[in-house]
Amino acid sequence: MNDEDIKKIAAEVAKIMKAGGQPAPKQTLGDSVSIGSAGKVFQHPLVNKPAEGKKACTGQGDCRLEENTCSSSCQNCNPLTNYTAQQVKASVDRVTFCNPNEQSSSIAGMIDHTLLKANATQEEIGKLCEEARKYHFASVCVNPGYVAMSARLLRGSGVKVCTVIGFPLGSTTPTVKAIEARDAIANGAEEIDMVINIGALKSGNDQLALDDIKAVREATRGKLLKVILETSYLTNDEKVRACKMSKLAQADFVKTSTGFGTGGATPEDVALMRQTVGPEMGVKASGGIKNAEVAAAMIKAGANRLGTSASIAIVSGGEAAKGQY
Repeated sequence: MNDEDIKKIAAEVAKIMKAGGQPAPKQTLGDSVSIGSAGKVFQHPLVNKPAEGKKACTGQGDCRLEENTCSSSCQNCNPLTNYTAQQVKASVDRVTFCNPNEQSSSIAGMIDHTLLKANATQEEIGKLCEEARKYHFASVCVNPGYVAMSARLLRGSGVKVCTVIGFPLGSTTPTVKAIEARDAIANGAEEIDMVINIGALKSGNDQLALDDIKAVREATRGKLLKVILETSYLTNDEKVRACKMSKLAQADFVKTSTGFGTGGATPEDVALMRQTVGPEMGVKASGGIKNAEVAAAMIKAGANRLGTSASIAIVSGGEAAKGQY
C-alpha cells in the first residue's frame, strides 16, 4: 500500500467520522489521519495545539484543553525541531510535560524506558507504559509490533513512543528500513532508533551506510531520528565517520548501542560522539546503564538521552535488577 492509497482510505475515514457527528480533522488530511499495519487509525495531533496566532503560556498547565495552558517547553506542543542547538544539548532543561507529578525528575525526562526483549509480553509492555506515565520518562522504547498498543496506552500522557528499525543487526536494505519506519510512524511511533549498516561501515563503504540513513531520514521527516552505531563493534575512526554521516543525513541523534551487542555505552564513546557531532545533535547513551552513578557519568560525558530498562532504579537511586540492560 503506497502513500496515495493510505490518503484515499484516510479521506474515507474522515468522511465517516464527519457523517457520524464527529468533528472533522482541522489539519491537512494527509497530516491528520494515518493508518498503520496494525489497523490502528490515528487522528493527529493526540493533543490540541495552541490556536493560530496564540502562544502557549509559560506556566504549567494542560495542552489537551481547548484553550491551551501548558508550558512553552512542553514536548507535545513544541517538537525538537523548534529548539536551538544549545537547547537540544541541554535536554534536561528542554524536556518537560503537561501536569508533571511528584514522581517526575529532570533525569527521568532524559530516559527512554526500554523493553526490547524478543519474549516481551503484552502484560510487560502494559506495565512499561504505566511506569512511563508515573515517572514521566521521555519515551518508551519498544519493538515495532508493540507500537500501536503503546501509543494507545500513552495517549495524552506526554510520553512519546519510540521504536527500533533494522534492529538489532542493521543489515537490512535501505528500502526495508524506510518501509519499516513508515509503518511504525503510521502505527503511532514518534521517535525512531535505526541501526546503521554496520557491515558497510566496517567495509569502508561509507556511501551505502550514508544512503541507508538518508532513506530512513526521508521516511521520518517530522519525527525524531536516532542512529545506533553499535560502538562495541567499531574503531574510533569508524565511530567518527558514522557520526559525521549521521549529521550529514540530518539525523537528530546518534546513539551508542542496541544493548544486544558485545558491549554497551561508555563515557569515552559518548564524549567522542559529542565532540564529533557538536551541540547541534543529540547523543543517546544506551546499554549497561544500570544505576544513577553510571547515568550521571554518561550525562557528564555529553549524553542528553539515556536508553535503559533500569529506569526506575536510576531515578530512585537503586540498582538494576538482574536481566536489565
